Amino acid sequence: MQPEQTAPAPEQRNFLDFIGHSPDEEMAVRGADVPAAANLELADLNPLNPHLFAEHRWHEHFARLRAEDPVHLNEIESAGRYWSVTRYDDIRTVDRNWETFSSAHGFVIGPPPPDDVPAVTPVTPFIAMDPPNHTPIRNTVKPIGTPRNVGLLEAQVRQRTSDVLDRVPIGEEFDWVDRVSVELTTALLATLFDFPFADRRKLTRWSDVLFTIPGPGELVETADDKRDEMLEAVAYFERLWDVRLETPGDDLLSMFVHGEATGGTRAIDHIGSLMLLIVGGNDTTRNTMSGSVLALNECPDQYDQLVARPELIAGLVPEILRWQSPLAYMRRTATSEYELGGKHIRRGDQVLMWYVSGNRDDAMFSEPDRIDLARSNAGRHLAFGNGIHYCVGSHIAELQLRVLWEELLPRLSRIEVTGRPQRPLSAFVNGYTSLPVVAHRS
Repeated sequence: MQPEQTAPAPEQRNFLDFIGHSPDEEMAVRGADVPAAANLELADLNPLNPHLFAEHRWHEHFARLRAEDPVHLNEIESAGRYWSVTRYDDIRTVDRNWETFSSAHGFVIGPPPPDDVPAVTPVTPFIAMDPPNHTPIRNTVKPIGTPRNVGLLEAQVRQRTSDVLDRVPIGEEFDWVDRVSVELTTALLATLFDFPFADRRKLTRWSDVLFTIPGPGELVETADDKRDEMLEAVAYFERLWDVRLETPGDDLLSMFVHGEATGGTRAIDHIGSLMLLIVGGNDTTRNTMSGSVLALNECPDQYDQLVARPELIAGLVPEILRWQSPLAYMRRTATSEYELGGKHIRRGDQVLMWYVSGNRDDAMFSEPDRIDLARSNAGRHLAFGNGIHYCVGSHIAELQLRVLWEELLPRLSRIEVTGRPQRPLSAFVNGYTSLPVVAHRS
């Protein structure tokens, strides 16, 4: 006899709806056999297909859209109408105009919201809110990314980075993603949340599962598996929330438990924001760390310059963030009719700001597909977004990437990529699941 399953509470069901089926799953089901961009009719180009990212074939599709149809309409049954905005200037226009292009109802592609669904639910992350709801929640966690707090973190980040790099094997192949990128970002996330260090890899797991597309051989095989792991995350944070009620600290969770705008609430009321912070701290930094190794291997002249002139690390950090664009897009929803790039956007249309495309726009960045450590405008990248939703952890991400290379260069003469990177099946997270490398001693 099977044990009786306990039904999720109403708030948990809201959270499960939030991470449930999404239109990119529909795109994934259509298969990996996506023709080259040059062989498609313009109307059939759809960069939302996650196979383009898993196979690293998105560049040609965005290049054609930027050239021929920079504000591009698609429509599928599960999402309705959505526009792909692919040029740098147009993306900034959308991102900075929150009144017309609302974050409410979601920051990733999703089904069109019914008119009677409130913009803010108990699980809505603050990135999916507009002012005035957005502002007090963002202000609750904003102190974690101030220059003062980042300065206080640096010594610990440097020590952990040194320890990890001192343990990598020399002259033997290993997975950079698991051995270095995941280890460093997960350790810092555990510190920021004051999360039990022995369980720190749960944070990485939950972040990966949140936006994964279930399927055979994937990270989770079924929607039920995904649901169960997300319920585990909810239960874990509910236990930690109760602990912080009695023993607050300086961590992110304590900021929610005792914040002016969030005190007196429950963990489930903020689970969307908590998971958002985990994704931001995990995906942005770890994929940029991995991307930096790949980029320097693809541009060995730049690697040579970096080895000869370590002061170029200051240019490496923004340039890799531009080149990698770890989160490929963000979604907005039009609150009124709007003319953009000669296209008529209707009220209720979804608008996808493809940061990964804007950061490769040659109208803004010369020779955008290669890295240039001396690029004068690399700091204008869109990897952290723009406007009111600019990433609260941007300085922490920059710190981790800078310290990684400051500690790596004196120890290792080269990190040599020895095999093909493996990438997740996702049109949202532009990253790596593995990167085989060999480290060579200085």
